Amino acid sequence: MYRFTNIKSLLAEAERPQCPDHLLLVRDYCEIEFDEGSVHRLFQAAADIRSSILFSYFRERDKDGNVENHPLIPYQKGSLRDDFDFGSAIVLSRDSILKLPREIFHNDYADGGWYACILELSLIDGGIQLLPEYLYTVVKQDYRLSGEKQHDYVDPRRRDYQLSMEHTLTDFLRRNHALAPTLKHSVELAGDFPVVASVIIPVRNRVRTVCDAVRSALGQQTDFDFNVIVADNGSTDGTTEALGEIDDPRLVHIKLTGREGLQIGGCWNRAIEDSHCGMFAVQLDSDDIYQGPDTLQRIVDKFRSERCAMVIGSYTLTDFQLRELPPGLIDHREWTDANGANNALRINGLGAPRAFYVPLLRKLRFPNTSYGEDYAVGIRISRDYRIGRIFDSLYLCRRWEGNSDAALSVEKTNANNFYKDFLRTQELEARKWIRKNSL
Repeated sequence: MYRFTNIKSLLAEAERPQCPDHLLLVRDYCEIEFDEGSVHRLFQAAADIRSSILFSYFRERDKDGNVENHPLIPYQKGSLRDDFDFGSAIVLSRDSILKLPREIFHNDYADGGWYACILELSLIDGGIQLLPEYLYTVVKQDYRLSGEKQHDYVDPRRRDYQLSMEHTLTDFLRRNHALAPTLKHSVELAGDFPVVASVIIPVRNRVRTVCDAVRSALGQQTDFDFNVIVADNGSTDGTTEALGEIDDPRLVHIKLTGREGLQIGGCWNRAIEDSHCGMFAVQLDSDDIYQGPDTLQRIVDKFRSERCAMVIGSYTLTDFQLRELPPGLIDHREWTDANGANNALRINGLGAPRAFYVPLLRKLRFPNTSYGEDYAVGIRISRDYRIGRIFDSLYLCRRWEGNSDAALSVEKTNANNFYKDFLRTQELEARKWIRKNSL
């Protein structure tokens, strides 16, 4: 069993003549108990599969002694995020370590080079493989709910770390001819639309919050005409009736039965295809509100000045009473025009509020899912078009017990992560194909 501090020490261990064919790595801080015969099983499977990395399911024991299973998900080509969960014990192939590009050992990485090592090992020999067996138990370290963890990757207090991870991924993409095209197209901002902008709110059973969201949108002050399109997906809790009490001709209430099989992405497609939709479609979740009356104006001004296909603002996390929650402002300031499209394959989201040029959006369309649908469209747009950014807070993201992602199970979190990894795989393969055929 081996505990390492950085990949330079890992290479030194692999270069020792006495080094075995496989190394079992355990996190430094981890209290771990292996099942009887489990270490032999890990080594046996790693040898048979000829994997560069092998990891397995595990269990977690909480402070009261309760033990729960912790399944994991397979590593895909697009599992490019730096927070991929391998558990606390992995088996590394010595031969694979020795095949790593030597240039990755010459950098001082914020995480000791582990992320760079993983990216390269995914391409070597049998790649990264999951053994779907529960082979060890660890003491649980993180008791936060999913809703409290989900913004770790953009915590501004870790900006230096984020920049280091971005550089690591960009170097990997460059070495493997997978960078996004550098030429970005502009949009024409033309067409016949009933209004300039439409605020889009998909909703199902949010009677407690949806009217706040709608009033926030209707209260925008602009130099152009706009409306608010609510795609009400068969609500049964009084949401439909509450929306009916808002007397404003700018509110377009699309009443769906809930039997159409539409998820959030499908509701968005219905809204943008509606005859009332404007040239720009601007996101507002039914839990949230715009921070001020100028949000819509600032977003449209960004479209007008930069002729970009998508605009993304910044948001502040608050509780239901609008009191700020840590980490506060989420501005994705690591985004740059030069490299944002590449870094988008590492991070788990692009920010909010999101706004789209509708003629292009109608061609691309959202996948009919209720998770990752916006990310899918965002990374696709970033491949060919410039994305405009506003780094001031425009949006209040209200965290409360009714959020759909407030307390997800391990299984649901895994399913969400697996789907986004698939979206990254799809986009990665498309970019590699473009690079290959442009050489």
